[in-house]
Amino acid sequence: QVQLVESGGRLVQTGGSLRLSCAASGRTFSSYAMGWFRQAPGKAREFVAAISWSGGSTYYADSVKGRFTISRDNAKNTVYLQMNSLKPEDTAVYYCAAGKSTYLYDYWGQGTQVTVSS
Repeated sequence: QVQLVESGGRLVQTGGSLRLSCAASGRTFSSYAMGWFRQAPGKAREFVAAISWSGGSTYYADSVKGRFTISRDNAKNTVYLQMNSLKPEDTAVYYCAAGKSTYLYDYWGQGTQVTVSS
């Protein structure tokens, strides 16, 4: 069992930056692939970024490629999402997830709100 708690979401202006964090419980964090997803009002949840258990492989949605960076610190049981050059269309609730692969997730956090003002 893995419990995930996201933090770092807030209101930011267009062009600004934020770093989201996701703290995981459990001793097996380093064995899980981690992902970030987001859901805007009235829209389906969408993939943002993922990172392999070792951190050696990362994946991004085209909409955030070059602006967002996913990373992890297995010693701290934490995964991060650095978001730069934020746009109003990045406004959403951001969720982190853990799974045995970067395309199948078993555990989800409660989400953190990111609002980008124009």
